[in-house]
Amino acid sequence: MPLSDESPDYLRRLPEGWYTGHAWVHWSMTIDDRKQAWLDDVMHGRVREFLVHTMARHELVCPAYCLMPDHAHFLWMGTAAISDQKQAAAFFRRHWNRELRPLGMSLQKQPYEHVLNEHERNPDAFMDTFLYVLRNPEEAGLVKNWKEWPFLGAVAAGFPDTDPRAEDWPERFWKIHNAELRKHGFEAS
Repeated sequence: MPLSDESPDYLRRLPEGWYTGHAWVHWSMTIDDRKQAWLDDVMHGRVREFLVHTMARHELVCPAYCLMPDHAHFLWMGTAAISDQKQAAAFFRRHWNRELRPLGMSLQKQPYEHVLNEHERNPDAFMDTFLYVLRNPEEAGLVKNWKEWPFLGAVAAGFPDTDPRAEDWPERFWKIHNAELRKHGFEAS
């Protein structure tokens, strides 16, 4: 049965325009039934690979992501007018689910997302969301300091040295983001 607005399992979505162009979206994707035992170095590498392909294919950058034992957080930002995060999420989830199936797992049928509003899109407020994503393992008591968690990172296709643990990462990220905007003919914000 297709999902509809009347279905209790359906998460309402904003109009399409909220997910396209220069949208900034915090995506949360949960393993169905909160199953665990999928997260290891190999799966982290596969998820990161899918992220690189998704970011390149859909003109996005991911300044922070964090894989947790039963869910994951991704912060994605569009860099071109053609960026479409709903299409990107569907592409990414399709490939990740293919990797989870042999383990008897899959992602919940819909991700949860928070589209950052204008106030949240300024660099200072943006840091709150950025750190929320990265501090998840610390908040869950899995590590004392989020920088110790091995299953987090950042992805900007064409820029392999993306590590949110680096002290200068926020400044480096904004340079990458602004360069990507200029590449597509937009003024850096």
